[in-house]
Amino acid sequence: MNAAARPAQVADPRTDDSVGLPAWIYSDADFFDLEKRTIFRTSWQLVCHLSDIPKLGDYHCFDLLGESVVVVRSSASGIRSFHNVCRHRASRLLDGPKGNCGGRITCPYHAWTYAMDGRLIGVPHRDTFRNFDTSRHGLVELEQDIFMGFIFVRFESGLPGVREMFGPYVDELAAYRMEDLVPQGRVTLRPRPVNWKNVADNYSDAMHINVAHPGLTRLFGQSYGIDAQDWADKMWGVLRAEPSRNWSERLYQRVLPAVDFLPPERQRLWTYFKLWPNVALDIYPDQIDFMQFVPVSPTETMIREIAYVHPDTRREMRAARYLNWRINRRVNIEDKTLIERVQAGMRSSSYTVGPLSESEVCLRSFTRRMHQFLPQSRERRKPNDSFQ
Repeated sequence: MNAAARPAQVADPRTDDSVGLPAWIYSDADFFDLEKRTIFRTSWQLVCHLSDIPKLGDYHCFDLLGESVVVVRSSASGIRSFHNVCRHRASRLLDGPKGNCGGRITCPYHAWTYAMDGRLIGVPHRDTFRNFDTSRHGLVELEQDIFMGFIFVRFESGLPGVREMFGPYVDELAAYRMEDLVPQGRVTLRPRPVNWKNVADNYSDAMHINVAHPGLTRLFGQSYGIDAQDWADKMWGVLRAEPSRNWSERLYQRVLPAVDFLPPERQRLWTYFKLWPNVALDIYPDQIDFMQFVPVSPTETMIREIAYVHPDTRREMRAARYLNWRINRRVNIEDKTLIERVQAGMRSSSYTVGPLSESEVCLRSFTRRMHQFLPQSRERRKPNDSFQ
């Protein structure tokens, strides 16, 4: 048989990390159930920043896959994280994305009342509960990790702490003095009809920047860097001196003021960090955007995001932040189209897995991590006997 007639050699995802994840795991309900138990129970989830809850009784809520979490300011220096569930009849305790509970948490169903440290301190008709011990019915606390002002929680132990997971990037992040950030605006939620991994893949994909994001290409040129560590990815681009043809980008390049605490090499640097499995920080000289890919179903994801800033009343800084929003709004629209195209293509019978370039280091790293947590993700097609 001559070379032209030989069948193409297809890499096997079970043994070769030069191919990506198989299409079936981007829509399969059984696999999604495994992800909920195996990945998201032990992963750190970012709820809010310390500046979001500055006063006693301030709280922030976060929902993930049937779990409801509330983070509260329990004292001048104390932060506590609890399941947002009453210990009597399981009613949700606090509503809305944020608020102030006035120094105690009272259930709206039967008025069971909890102190800010989670102790049960009030039970109507207490004498009707036989052999009742209030100390056994306080709020259930969650593991909590505060990293550079950001409050993370998780439902089960397993992964390293957040600082350790960011690894060698910690020194870079420290330059931005994130403990001093304050929220700009409010948390927004953007639903997407795609699997959460599709959003994560796209976030760490560098090859599409010069193809599908003309604005970023005008700002960075062809220079866009990527790096992958054990639990975190980093992507970056430096603003070019050549003025963009687009007025928003050109004006941003011109008005972006110097930030006195940033070193010279970071004054014009845009850097993106993704923490396993679904948390991202977009770091600009003028602001820091938090983004979370919250899984809803096998084919639905809620993108949760908010911008944080250092207090700065300069006119140039206000203009730069507005222009940043305009630029990245267009990027988000472009990415929405891209991930929906991919999700649709995953349904094709013609597609199982695709090759990964050696330069796609972040996608390779994500693939290896998925293989580690869920060996089923190595299979080209759904196995019949792995979900019993």
